[in-house]
Amino acid sequence: MIYFWDFTEVLNQCTGDGDSNDGFVTIKNIERELICPACKELFTHPLILPCQHSICHKCVKELLLTLDDSFNDVGSDNSNQSSPRLRLPSPSMDKIDRINRPGWKRNSLTPRTTVFPCPGCEHDVDLGERGINGLFRNFTLETIVERYRQAARAATAIMCDLCKPPPQESTKSCMDCSASYCNECFKIHHPWGTIKAQHEYVGPTTNFRPKILMCPEHETERINMYCELCRRPVCHLCKLGGNHANHRVTTMSSAYKTLKEKLSKDIDYLIGKESQVKSQISELNLLMKETECNGERAKEEAITHFEKLFEILEERKSSVLKAIDSSKKLRLDKFQTQMEEYQGLLENNGLVGYAQEVLKETDQSCFVQTAKQLHLRIQKATESLKSFRPAAQTSFEDYVVNTSKQTELLGELSFFSSGIDVPEINEEQSKVYNNALINWHHPEKDKADSYVLEYRKINREDEMSWNEIEVCGTSKIIQDLENSSTYAFRVRAYKGSICSPCSRELILHTPPAPAFALMGSGGIQLEEPITAKYLEYQEDM
Repeated sequence: MIYFWDFTEVLNQCTGDGDSNDGFVTIKNIERELICPACKELFTHPLILPCQHSICHKCVKELLLTLDDSFNDVGSDNSNQSSPRLRLPSPSMDKIDRINRPGWKRNSLTPRTTVFPCPGCEHDVDLGERGINGLFRNFTLETIVERYRQAARAATAIMCDLCKPPPQESTKSCMDCSASYCNECFKIHHPWGTIKAQHEYVGPTTNFRPKILMCPEHETERINMYCELCRRPVCHLCKLGGNHANHRVTTMSSAYKTLKEKLSKDIDYLIGKESQVKSQISELNLLMKETECNGERAKEEAITHFEKLFEILEERKSSVLKAIDSSKKLRLDKFQTQMEEYQGLLENNGLVGYAQEVLKETDQSCFVQTAKQLHLRIQKATESLKSFRPAAQTSFEDYVVNTSKQTELLGELSFFSSGIDVPEINEEQSKVYNNALINWHHPEKDKADSYVLEYRKINREDEMSWNEIEVCGTSKIIQDLENSSTYAFRVRAYKGSICSPCSRELILHTPPAPAFALMGSGGIQLEEPITAKYLEYQEDM
């Protein structure tokens, strides 16, 4: 919760009084308090949830309607991510008052779902049977928002609600009529001597709050007590026979006095600690700058290490490719020589043509002198035809780069000074069926604060992403695994903000779907699978 020092000072700064620089910071802090956590806009008719956080009326209704549609899965348009989110118009004051009136009943448009996560604390809140009707409007917050809007928009006037076009600027607002009037319209609608002349009127405003706060559970009863257990106002019927019968309650005046004293003390304490807060803010700014510098330095060092690895890989890549190119050239040269020799055996080419010309020699001495060597060559070529053998191998199996070890090492690449040993998954104590029980061991001296168990289904076609589960102990049951599938599991430890490298992966196979077994009576019974209860028993052991 962000506290602000003086709202009056802020209003003065909003209208131009005071120092502009300090005013900007204070206004920013106030806006953070006046912004709905759901719509991220200034509150409009805020309601107080059971967790004591406030949220706009329209936002509560939108959340309930959205959850109700999701629960009932109405139509394909609602499940389509591209379809626009359901947005309801801001409810009017008359509509809210009509909903809070006695005898009002929920119609078909009223959300049936009453449980939803609070946008402020993300805890589930249950509105109960009455739903939105059981929530209090936060009139105090509504008033502050209105005052803030008026201060921030000092030049924007509130117009008369009863004037004929064009409307005149209003001069006062009637709290009983919930409307704003100019001087002429106010005289017309509040004539002297009538009951309306006794209405309460204030300066121009758009925030109309009831004079008496009524109980949302019992609409005709005034709020006059405060439940200390539920921390909410109640009426005497709530205490006598309602949901607060056994709760400790106090009078509204006593609760008002007590809470006001506590709030005043807290504000005085904060004001007294203003210099300390400013000093701590300065320290935090320095720590943020130091963190920024250290983070950039760590990134630069990591980039340097990876660039060294890249250089080594490039050198090895160049060397390997050069060796492959040399072997390829040598083999191609041998094939080329062998091919030229075979081409010479063809008619009118090379050796055959030369032998045919030698046969034309008529001089016996000259013929014998040349034919002897030629016969040896032809005889050698003939033998090569009978037993053809390529001059080189086409396979490069000896030049396949084995990177399995290096890939494993790179996969385990982590920070050198992590200070946490890698946890080890216990294969003997880890079991799997349609549920998986994964146990791991971690040295006692390196006891971690928490662990993250990762698992994924191994698919040959596509590489599945890892699913993560945060675990406080050293075992975890993973449910709803697919039958006849292969899963990989690994775990890493966390100690503060430091993370250990991942453990070695454990590969487990889920069995096929449960088989049918014949019973003695002739019926059929499913064989009992390993259920989650059995695995929980194993986990406790």
